[in-house]
Amino acid sequence: MKKGKSVKLNLSNSFKSVYGTVDSKNLKSIYINIQSWVDPKIDSDNWNRIVCNFSRELKHTVFDSIDTSIFNQKTIVDLDLRTSGINYGKKSFLNLEINLFAEKELDFKSNSIKNSIKKLINNIEYSNIKPNRYFNFTLTKK
Repeated sequence: MKKGKSVKLNLSNSFKSVYGTVDSKNLKSIYINIQSWVDPKIDSDNWNRIVCNFSRELKHTVFDSIDTSIFNQKTIVDLDLRTSGINYGKKSFLNLEINLFAEKELDFKSNSIKNSIKKLINNIEYSNIKPNRYFNFTLTKK
């Protein structure tokens, strides 16, 4: 019996966003997945440092934006952006997964969860993606 559910959110022209759970009957955690193609704005010798700083900024934004009445402060934020393939003029794939853990028993379809997740994603967009000085974010590779 299939218990997992996911919901696509069309919140931006810069990235795809989805949230879901693996067990909607016994909801303990929710994942948020943000995917985009990044195009470097500059040429750099140290992409490891740039991506590491970007990851840290994302984590701070997520931790500051969590609705603690719904979700636990303990959260997993995983940025997957391969630094070995980043070159100026070439797009690279970015995948950001955020795992949130429920503070109390919730209904997956509730508006409070949806609104909290939308607010979190909007905070990421306006704090980390739009003002980013190293990358342009697009939906497709072309």
